[in-house]
Amino acid sequence: MKFYDILQMDPAQIRAMIAKTENAKEKRKLRAGMYARSFLIVVFAVLFIGIFTALFGSGNSAMAVSIFCILLAVRFVDYGYRIQDALVNMFIVFAILTFVPSLALPLPWPARWLIYFASLLVMLIMTAEKPHMGNGGLYTFAFIFLAGNPVHGQVLMQRAQMAFLGFLICACVYWHNHRSKDKKITFANVLKRFDLYTYKTQWQLRLALGISVLLCIFTVFHLERYMWAGFAAGSLLSDADVESNIHEKFSNRLLGVILGSALFYMIYLIVPARYYFLIGPVGGMCLGLCSKYTYKTVLNCFGALALAASMYGIGNAVLLRIFDTLAGIFGALLFFYLYDRFILHKFLPNRSYVSKKEK
Repeated sequence: MKFYDILQMDPAQIRAMIAKTENAKEKRKLRAGMYARSFLIVVFAVLFIGIFTALFGSGNSAMAVSIFCILLAVRFVDYGYRIQDALVNMFIVFAILTFVPSLALPLPWPARWLIYFASLLVMLIMTAEKPHMGNGGLYTFAFIFLAGNPVHGQVLMQRAQMAFLGFLICACVYWHNHRSKDKKITFANVLKRFDLYTYKTQWQLRLALGISVLLCIFTVFHLERYMWAGFAAGSLLSDADVESNIHEKFSNRLLGVILGSALFYMIYLIVPARYYFLIGPVGGMCLGLCSKYTYKTVLNCFGALALAASMYGIGNAVLLRIFDTLAGIFGALLFFYLYDRFILHKFLPNRSYVSKKEK
């Protein structure tokens, strides 16, 4: 296997290959590739986000992060239908991410909820034809992140310019990697398959409805850093196997945020202040080596708390991170049961069987 091929693999795949091979040289090569992959992603992230932020303003760093995440995903994950339709829909998705989170926030909550729900559902229909490929979680994350970092006026225009440039880059990568796939499947075919009696459609509806409802609740009650709660809720509801995984993810998310926050707190107290700027990138490098959800949750705390500590103080930032996560996971779990009780079982009474059948 070429070293370049190792760089394109997921840490879980690399670890599985390390466990299977008995060749010491091959093991070293695989480990070196895993470490190099993590390092290169962090370097690329710093450069990409830094350049975009420098060009379009620090107020749009959230958009830069979102574009970076989408760029990493479109290299490997397609939308499930022909290239010409996919690129048009990608443009629409970028437009939604650019304008909706900011423009809907000042509206009365019923209107805000309706716009959030419609926007999320449109994005999921366009991008998550294959739920197990992870696009549902990716675009939901981007929407929540941008809803938590709204901008207006000139800064919003700069965000639109950034988004257009990001779209062009992502579209080029998408076209290069997926132009020959699914040539006979149109987006019209995808829309025809939107059926309330299929698990995929119910998964899309539940995710869009759950995130839109919870985001509105968090904003109505003025929850500080409510996007953290949104991330926690989204991580549970976006799972394509949510019926079988939600309780495990609930526990792992809770454990991960407590351990991650406590670890960050200790590191913050030990490390000299002049080195605080390294905590986020080092956490990012370690994150690139992880394959388990709990460990990823632990390390995700580092970047978030590194910024929040400068705004709220280390103690308040840690408490806020934990509180918001609790709000998000308990809100997601409650919504999951309510949706199951009042909606899902009416359309899919044998939902477990249907879910497995449609994988």
